[in-house]
Amino acid sequence: MTFHLSVVTPERDFFNDEVEMVVLQAQDGELGIQPGHAPALVALREGITRVQQDGAWRWFAASSGYASILPDGVYAVLQTAEWPDEIDVNRAQREKEEAEETLRQKQSMQEYAMTRSMLARAMVRLRITKESSDTK
Repeated sequence: MTFHLSVVTPERDFFNDEVEMVVLQAQDGELGIQPGHAPALVALREGITRVQQDGAWRWFAASSGYASILPDGVYAVLQTAEWPDEIDVNRAQREKEEAEETLRQKQSMQEYAMTRSMLARAMVRLRITKESSDTK
């Protein structure tokens, strides 16, 4: 059994196909979704999203966003989504270091939250590229 998974970002229609399962990074932990899942609206955090399609698993780096879960499909809207081979590791490392340096400076609560989000995104990008290269 499968269901439809649609993932969009402001820049592109990232993924649009039938899948057997998806594991999303919800605000309160991982959320595994299979066909017939109960309807829900879920806030997502930065993390690695895993997709099972034709028995094989693929994963991508996902930023924060929202997912509408319906019995026949999951529709996710993310700020960014990237396959491991799309990530520039050097750029992600620089972004991580910049965010860590910015966190050491005095900031407003809003600035702090934005910087933490930037750091989390950079760390996810680095983790997924490392995991991708480890499985090759």
